[in-house]
Amino acid sequence: MSPDVPEKQRKFAEQYSFDHPLLSDPEGTVPRIFGAHRSWGPLHAKRKTFVIGTNFRLLASTKSEMNMNVHANKALAALRRLARACLKDRVSP
Repeated sequence: MSPDVPEKQRKFAEQYSFDHPLLSDPEGTVPRIFGAHRSWGPLHAKRKTFVIGTNFRLLASTKSEMNMNVHANKALAALRRLARACLKDRVSP
C-alpha cells in the first residue's frame, strides 16, 4: 500500500510488469490503523510488510526501514508456513 495516487501506482505497476493490483491510500487511513503512520518528515508511512490470510488474520508482520530484503524473506517464510499447514490439513493419515 502506498500513499501514491492510483495513476502513479498504475504507471509503476506497468513499468515493472506486475500482475497484481497495487493499493493506493493517499489519505493514510490504513497506515494509521496498522501503526505504520509517521506524523513527521517527508515520508508519511513507515516501511512495514503484513501477510494477511484469507481469513483476514494477520499471519506475519515485518518492520525495517533499512533492510528491504527482510520484508520479502519474512513474508515468503510466512506464506510457506501457511502452504505447509494447508497441505497438512488436506492430507489424511
